[in-house]
Amino acid sequence: MINTSFYLRRLHSLCGLVLLGGVLIEHILTNAAALGGPAVFNGALEMMELIPKPLFISIELAVYAVPILFHGIYGIYIAMQANNNQQNYGYARNWQFALQRYTAWYLVAFLIWHVGYLRIFLKGICGIPMSFELVQSVVTNPIVFVLYILGMFAAIFHFCNGITTFCMTWGITKGPRSQCYVDKMSMGLAAFLCLVVLAFMGNYMM
Repeated sequence: MINTSFYLRRLHSLCGLVLLGGVLIEHILTNAAALGGPAVFNGALEMMELIPKPLFISIELAVYAVPILFHGIYGIYIAMQANNNQQNYGYARNWQFALQRYTAWYLVAFLIWHVGYLRIFLKGICGIPMSFELVQSVVTNPIVFVLYILGMFAAIFHFCNGITTFCMTWGITKGPRSQCYVDKMSMGLAAFLCLVVLAFMGNYMM
C-alpha cells in the first residue's frame, strides 16, 4: 500500500525549500535594490515587466500561487497535528519546531494581506504598477511597517529552519554533529537575511 502521507510530506518539504525558498530570496533581492535608491529599485521592477504578460502570469501561478497554496494548506494540516513540547523539554530544536508552526500561522495571514492587497488589488484590479514610491507609501504606516518586518522575519526563519528539517527529513544529515552544523549555518543565514530586510525597510522610511 502506498504511504500517501509520506510522499505528501516529502513534496511539502521539497516545495517549501526549493520553490518558496526561491521566491523568498528573489523577493529579498528585489527589495534590496531599494538600497540603491528609487531609480535602481524601479529599474529592477522594469526588467521584470519585460517578461511577456501571459508568460509572467503563468510563472506566478505555477511557481508562486500553486506551491504556496499546497504548502500552506498541507502545512496547516501538519501544524494542527503537531505536539509542541518546548515547555516540557526546552531544547533549542524543540523551540525551533514550535516556532516553525507559529511562524506558519502568521505567514498565512501575512501572505493573504501581502498578495491580496499589493498584487491582486493594487496591481491587478487598480492597475497601479509596483514602484519604490508605492511600496514606500504603504510601509510608512508604522503599524504596516512593523507587521511587514515581522512577516519577513517569519518567512526567513520558516525557510532557514526548513533547511535544517529538510536535510534531516531527506537523510542528508544523519548524525547530531552534521545536524548541528547545518542548523548553525541556517540560523546564520537567517540572521543575515533579517539584517538585509532591516536595511531596505529602513531605506523606505527615509
